[in-house]
Amino acid sequence: MHKCGEANFAGLLVQRMQDASYLIDAATGEAISSTELRQRIVRFAAGFLASGVRPHDRMLIACAISPASALAYLGAMYAGIVSVPVEERLLATSGDALFSRSQAKALWSAKQNTCDWARDKGIRCLDASCEARAFTELSPHPRADNDLAALMPTSGSTGVPRLVMVTHGNLRANTEAIVRSQNLATDERAMLIMPISYCFGASVMHTHLYQGGGVVFDSRFMFPDKVLRALNTHRCTTFAGVPIIYNILLRRSNLTSIPLPTLRRFLQAGGSLAPDSVREMRKAVPSADFYVMYGQTEATARISCMPPSQLQEKLGSAGLPLDNLEVRIADEQDREVPDGETGEVQLRGPSVCAGYLDDPETTARKFGGGWLRTGDFASRDPDGYLWIKGRTDEFIKVRGVRVSVGEVEAKVAALAGVRECAAVGVRHPEAGEALALLVVAETVARAEHGNLGERVRRALPPLWTCVSVKLVAELPRTSNGKIARAELAALL
Repeated sequence: MHKCGEANFAGLLVQRMQDASYLIDAATGEAISSTELRQRIVRFAAGFLASGVRPHDRMLIACAISPASALAYLGAMYAGIVSVPVEERLLATSGDALFSRSQAKALWSAKQNTCDWARDKGIRCLDASCEARAFTELSPHPRADNDLAALMPTSGSTGVPRLVMVTHGNLRANTEAIVRSQNLATDERAMLIMPISYCFGASVMHTHLYQGGGVVFDSRFMFPDKVLRALNTHRCTTFAGVPIIYNILLRRSNLTSIPLPTLRRFLQAGGSLAPDSVREMRKAVPSADFYVMYGQTEATARISCMPPSQLQEKLGSAGLPLDNLEVRIADEQDREVPDGETGEVQLRGPSVCAGYLDDPETTARKFGGGWLRTGDFASRDPDGYLWIKGRTDEFIKVRGVRVSVGEVEAKVAALAGVRECAAVGVRHPEAGEALALLVVAETVARAEHGNLGERVRRALPPLWTCVSVKLVAELPRTSNGKIARAELAALL
């Protein structure tokens, strides 16, 4: 345990910043050096306090992929304010609900139209002008390990946002374990194309600033080659992305012809990436390590990490648990199962959060008994590596046999001519449940002339009853790049 004043996580990051601690906006060229970075975090903290937001209050932070969002998020935390980071573009649909649920005192945004929207809703909005004009010495507000640092929105299977109660101690424990698992040096610079409202994005920023490194924000991934060139311009050592990002790099960029001499590692989390795609990435940039990871917001971003030296031997695994987590695979009675058997991933340790804000029922179900029940099915091999099978709510029973939609999707996505696949369980008079597939083809012409639907059916085991294969232009996505499963049924 750390003393009260030492536990403020933003204060710790400010304390550890070195000459290489930059924030850079690749799209605009704005660069904030280490001295200015420290001062601006403190100025944001002072500005928030001067505006009447007090320590312990909650404040929504409208997050774009930009240094300004990071400064506001860290400044609020430095002041002892509980940040509620929300992706800017989602405020129109869920902002007022999150503001009400979090009982926030204010919203911060760098954009005038967002502030106009908030004021129309009767929500107090602070803008860029709230940053204190002059730097004054201000110590981080004293925080204890178990004090709230942030309320991170996350969606359950219903899509309704819940707020995960993340403490200063949770952030420090997970950050330090990730640094150890990835051998991060003190001169690292991460390319971040995700907003920090997504816990994976926030975690990448945390780990690199903790090590005295820098972060480059780039909001232009719709033009992936621009991001690849910015990696070189700013001498980035780390690139982080979810599976869809790597599929775009492999199919819609000049990854193989743009040298990346400073890149040391790719980080992949946020869902399962097909083993063939991992192999393609390793072949495309053999000089950079590829880290496959698995995590959840409720454990403050990352739970396991695959050592790159074992990637070929253990391809398809989510790696080893972080060194400060205890992980078990349990049956429906919470009894640990032997290696090789499938059960739910459960864990405990200093990065596991206390639960959900004002949701005691779900908190008791997910966090009761001292273990976080992740809702993910997996097995563990004799070497301790985790093999994720899918979500407990992403299995269907076909003729009494449990089938993972993730396994189905991976098998179909591996077929020639298929870019992506999403599987949906539908009622079936004989099988109980059956599969309906939505497939994104590499090209429409190839799909039409190559009998893709029939090839997909033949690739599935006979017991996996498939009632339909429908070609679609694209799959619906959440703001974090994952498949929006709640929207799939409408496309069938």
